[in-house]
Amino acid sequence: MSEPIITLTTDFGTMSPYVAAMKGVILSLNPEARLVDLSHAIPPQDVRHVAFFLAGALPYFPPRTIHVVVVDPGVGTERAALCVELGTQRVVAPDNGCWTLAAKATHALHPTPVIRLTQPRYWRPHVSSTFHGRDVFAPVAGHLSLGVPPADLGEPMTDWVSLDELQPSVVGDEVRGEVVFVDGFGNLITNLPPDAGTVRIGDVEVSRRVRTYGEAPPGTLVALTSSFGLLEVAEVQGNAAGRLRVGAGAPAVLRRG
Repeated sequence: MSEPIITLTTDFGTMSPYVAAMKGVILSLNPEARLVDLSHAIPPQDVRHVAFFLAGALPYFPPRTIHVVVVDPGVGTERAALCVELGTQRVVAPDNGCWTLAAKATHALHPTPVIRLTQPRYWRPHVSSTFHGRDVFAPVAGHLSLGVPPADLGEPMTDWVSLDELQPSVVGDEVRGEVVFVDGFGNLITNLPPDAGTVRIGDVEVSRRVRTYGEAPPGTLVALTSSFGLLEVAEVQGNAAGRLRVGAGAPAVLRRG
């Protein structure tokens, strides 16, 4: 049997001991676990950002991968902690909708089951009110990697927080949407279709359309089809978000024709 893969996605950054503590908990339970860091640079408490991130990453992982997601502004409150089966993969995460876009991306539109984690015997003996990643999610992932069935971890849920995909609207010859994600290059991923036309981000129009970044000189603002199949605005060898001083939520308009 191959080593179980457990991925970690958090907003903890790299300067604190938090990620290391989670890894220690998992490896203490299963030294054979293969730990994979997806990202620890998620913007703090940004649930929609991590939801888009997971939707773009999880479909490419092999069956039986366990994903631990700790972007958890509700830690210590009454929000539920979940184990979700997305097709052949599992996600351990807070009930804040962070996994629901990934469910659509992996075609697990009706994830079954969704388990609320209620069995403390699979947690650390003492649970901090501010660090469920270490004391609940990490040990649960370790036990899952050892073969514990999700049903043993708690009770099934039928109602959970879900994030809706932001849909653009059509007004005349315009498709009106917004920036939904800013990547590490400062590229602006919108929820607009990659149709022909002029793009406007805020008050700035972008008319140069390209297939690849290398088709335009450095410093040029361009529009192109992103790897997500959505319309993207980028600055060649630059940072469009910084240049335009915009981020997620900024209005984006496509004028067709």
